[in-house]
Amino acid sequence: MAEDNVAKSRRLIDEAFSRGNLDVMDELCAQDFVNHDAIAGDQDRAAAKDSIAAYRAAFPDLHFTIEDAFAADDKVVMRWHGEGTFENEFMGLEPTGDVGSPVKGISIDRYEDGEIAESWSQWDTLTFLRDIGAVRQEASVS
Repeated sequence: MAEDNVAKSRRLIDEAFSRGNLDVMDELCAQDFVNHDAIAGDQDRAAAKDSIAAYRAAFPDLHFTIEDAFAADDKVVMRWHGEGTFENEFMGLEPTGDVGSPVKGISIDRYEDGEIAESWSQWDTLTFLRDIGAVRQEASVS
């Protein structure tokens, strides 16, 4: 079961984020799925699909690499990085045409009855926001 869940979580990242196949969410995520995201906040399945579509529209070559993945009880933990070229408007910002720094993050998927019921993602939003020009390069955390 744990290996199956890891495979499903990997598949979700690969197909939805890296390939743009958002229908995979209907297959892998529960009807009442909740995504807890660092920027978007809590989202249901439809809103999560819309967010992924917006990222893919702005970064058409978006690709994620899963660096580590393991399961414990009903959860799958993945460490990943994503990158893509900022080619279209995003969050009201004009595209830069730059790839920017790889954005690193960690996601935790919770499974219920073989489906992803919840997902939590924490990722380097500051680097991402700097790279797209939403935050000044000088901005730092103190």
